[in-house]
Formats: sequence, structure tokens, C-alpha cells
Amino acid sequence: MDIHVLENAQQLGEQAAAHAAVILQGAIDRQGRARLLLSTGSSQFEFFKSFVMQPVDWSKVEMFHLDEYAGIEASHPASFQAYLLERFIRQVDLGGYHLVDGSGDLRATIAGLNEAIREAPIDLAMIGIGENAHIAFNDPPADFDTEEPYIVVELDEACKRQQVGEGWFAGLEDVPTHAITMSVRQILKSKVILSCVPHAVKAKAVRLTLASELTPNVPSTMLRTHSNWTLYLDRESAAQTELAVKE
Repeated sequence: MDIHVLENAQQLGEQAAAHAAVILQGAIDRQGRARLLLSTGSSQFEFFKSFVMQPVDWSKVEMFHLDEYAGIEASHPASFQAYLLERFIRQVDLGGYHLVDGSGDLRATIAGLNEAIREAPIDLAMIGIGENAHIAFNDPPADFDTEEPYIVVELDEACKRQQVGEGWFAGLEDVPTHAITMSVRQILKSKVILSCVPHAVKAKAVRLTLASELTPNVPSTMLRTHSNWTLYLDRESAAQTELAVKE
């Protein structure tokens, strides 16, 4: 585990994006292509702004998407498909991408995603941490046992409150009850994991991630078991830890 604490979210995003670019281009140089897994949410805004500007041969990058709400179209303002299309896919010339469509037959969608993800390992996974310490939509208590790459999960109330608080939905009643998500074990199969976790609202989740025992009630604790995990924080998100406030 490697931890970097930056002054603010912008600096965090810039440094994490540069790091991610080195990993991706290194994979391309070694094997001719790279597989990338991306998370979304308001905490990733600064990362994406810098990421799309990085000197990566994007035509050799194949992107996978972590999660999506069940029952909403890609045109919905809260759709993570729409998020990635706007902030990433349309900004670079990708070699290919796999979005999670939550609007149709969920079983068919999952079957297609599972087949694609099993073709080769993910070289780089960008994995955020939610206010309730979820990773992807694996809310507590998360399933640490399933080997299925993508699964359907029920969203807990804390997760729904976060989505409303970030402005994606008008109220709790508008947030879908279920989502498709990549499983915890599949996330951990990625070769490298980077986590961008800025802002004061994530401070408690960061503290629990670093201080708790490994537990499904704090899903993000499983990231500590990965052999190549780097956590990027800013002053605000690191406030409840004993980490240095600035490098």
C-alpha cells in the first residue's frame, strides 16, 4: 500500500492522472495494449480533467466500466454511462470500451460483461471509495465471496443519500433500488489499483478503510489486501487519520 496526501482535489487529480498514464503506457509498451477499469462520481471530476490530457496511446486502451444503476437509460442525468461518455470516452480515441447498460435485460448484460472481462486481466483499475466505504456499488455488508465478475446488488440508504447529496437525484425516492456492479473479488484481480478519494465527506470512510479490520461492513478494507494499491487523498479526506497533511 502506498499513500499520497495532496493539498487539494485538483493536485490529487493531476498526480493520480499522471501516475495512471505511466501505468497504462507501460502496459502498452510491454504487451501492445492495456485494459483499464474506471469508476465515476463527483470525487473523480478532477482526475478525469487531467487524465484525458495525458500522453497515452489511447487507441491501444480497452476500457471497462465498474457499475450502473438498474432501470435507468444512458440518457438519464445520473447514468454513469453518460458520465463516462461525456468526461472520458468522447475526449480520447479509445481502442474499445464496455459500458454497463442497466436499462435492459440485466442477466444478458452481465453475461456479456463477464465474458469480456475474463478474456484478460485488467492492467489498471481506478477504484473510488464511497461515503459508506463501498467500492463500486458493493455496499456494506459486501459480498467478499462471489467469484462472479459482475453481479446485481441492492443499494443501501447511505449510498442513496450520497447520490442525492452529490446532486444526481432530487430525493431518496428517485434513486434506483438496485445496480449492476463489479464484484469485490473481480476488482482485486486487477494488476494495479489506484484510488482517488478527495473531499471532507470521505474522511470517515478513509479512516475506516485504513484502521478497521478486514470486514464486509467496511468493503474498502479489502483494498489493503491488494499487492499494488495506491491511495490518493487530499488534506480534507485525510483529516481523520494520522497521515501527513502534505507531501
